[in-house]
Amino acid sequence: MSSYLENYADFNLRNTFAPFAQDAELPLADVLTAADAQRIVAEEKVSFGNTPGATWTPALTLWAWLGQVLGDDKSCRQAVANFVLTFALSLEPENLDTGAYCRARAKLSARVLERLALHVGHGLEQAAPESWLWKQKHRVLLADGSTSQLPDTEENQKAFPQATSQKKGLGYPLIRWVVLVGLATAAIQDFAYGPYAGKETGETALLRQLLEAFAPGDILLADRFYCSYFMAALLQSHGVHVVARLHQRRKYDFRRGEQLGEGDHIVTWLKPERPDWMSEELYDMLPTEMRMREILRRVHKPGYRVTELVIATTLLDAQEYAADDIAELYAERWHVELDIRTLKATLGMGELRCKTPFMVEKEIWTHILAYNLVRKVGAQVAWEAKVSPRSVSFKAVKQAILAGWQKASTIEVADYVRLAQAMLRILRTQKVGHRPGRCEPRAVKKRPKPHKLLTEPRPIARAKLLQEKAAPSTQ
Repeated sequence: MSSYLENYADFNLRNTFAPFAQDAELPLADVLTAADAQRIVAEEKVSFGNTPGATWTPALTLWAWLGQVLGDDKSCRQAVANFVLTFALSLEPENLDTGAYCRARAKLSARVLERLALHVGHGLEQAAPESWLWKQKHRVLLADGSTSQLPDTEENQKAFPQATSQKKGLGYPLIRWVVLVGLATAAIQDFAYGPYAGKETGETALLRQLLEAFAPGDILLADRFYCSYFMAALLQSHGVHVVARLHQRRKYDFRRGEQLGEGDHIVTWLKPERPDWMSEELYDMLPTEMRMREILRRVHKPGYRVTELVIATTLLDAQEYAADDIAELYAERWHVELDIRTLKATLGMGELRCKTPFMVEKEIWTHILAYNLVRKVGAQVAWEAKVSPRSVSFKAVKQAILAGWQKASTIEVADYVRLAQAMLRILRTQKVGHRPGRCEPRAVKKRPKPHKLLTEPRPIARAKLLQEKAAPSTQ
């Protein structure tokens, strides 16, 4: 394979996304084209690196940052080293400058990163064939929340204070976030985050920020934390259905209501009093009562903690939506837990690295863009193999992308297509293990390192240590 791109000055957005199997001859080619990326960058008026002697352009900066997110090292030094070794023949030693790269990252608009990430996620869901959808017609969106830890800087602490249970100087700033993931493609459809604690910082409040991501006919699949009258009513006002486990504080009685079958009935929920977060206008717009279907299922599998499960849904037609089908759909909710683990553990989003909220926002959306691009390649593999995208290993796809990172970004188009097709063929064998009925203890085997816990701020502990060393010996 010959290289046609020998100088970083010729690097463009087509090269940026080349490692992710981007070509018109490949499946799902329209999910993100170079023209799409160029249009988004132009509309957000992002332009830098055009002056004589400048190295980092938007295309190069984004390429390096995506590689940094996907790689295991995560450091800016490694990202710059990858860049330098890719274009070693056209660079001077001073190009190995992490400062210039970090300043370039700061110039990348967070809005550009967000639009690119969601463009990929939405494009994947829109391109999904009917066989990937629930009952060949419904898009199902999974919702759940988690947290990420930030570096302990004054700016981060001010915007995202640490948990109040931790002493000052001993904790880390935290963000709470909620993610919407497509069940069919595992691609992220939207994302909201905020401080860990405070007014309107809970997961339901964050989910309300994402209501515009739903389309009529969609189904929200969530755990019982999101199962409330107001959430169901707000979603119904958007033409969206709900399938969720019944909240533990809501009582049920299957002797009442409209009987649809054993452990299956329709009941009427009454509108509660107006909560503080809701305006009077919105409260008055919502119905005073709502018909909800409740489905009871008992779990007899050994090792399962849950023995009785009640599912609440707005899918009322028992002929079109059988109770067993809805119960099976709810069992798919666990996928969002695996997707969050992929974000936090496989991509490292559990502990972010940027030291200011300004850069944290960009780092978050770069992670989501990288995640969605990997999912896009997994969907391409699934498309050709005629299987579900979730059956393709995320980690295997990530490893394959990194293996061809530099080559894919610099070779000629004809050779590039062959390289991408070879990667997709190889990945067909990298499937997620199917282990039905898996049961594992909720415990870890590895023991923590035998270090003492820091019980006071590090500067104070360091000062005491130095003072002890400087004190004259009494012996």
